[in-house]
Amino acid sequence: MNTLNIGDQAIALDKDGFLVDLQDWSHAAAEALAEREGIPLTADHWEILVLLRQFYEEYQLSPATRPLIKYTALKLGPEKGNSPHLNRLFNGTPAKLAAKLAGLPKPTNCI
Repeated sequence: MNTLNIGDQAIALDKDGFLVDLQDWSHAAAEALAEREGIPLTADHWEILVLLRQFYEEYQLSPATRPLIKYTALKLGPEKGNSPHLNRLFNGTPAKLAAKLAGLPKPTNCI
């Protein structure tokens, strides 16, 4: 099993690098996960991560790409709720990578 070390805390990750225990998520965990992916988190990234956590709280699942785009457009407007914007932020795999950084389970339809 993989681990993510933050200070003196070792956080368990599954084989795909997602948190085993969703309660382990924190801003520091998101930063460390993003660093592993080579992504410096900006305010735009954080906006989507917070939104994803709201989606999960509401629906108890991580959205696939289309629902993520629709939900983002609904909450943040069409200039942010579109494929090019999300793909640019999350290296072409917005649903999977954003869920990972937000400390959520891998969306069920992602490989």
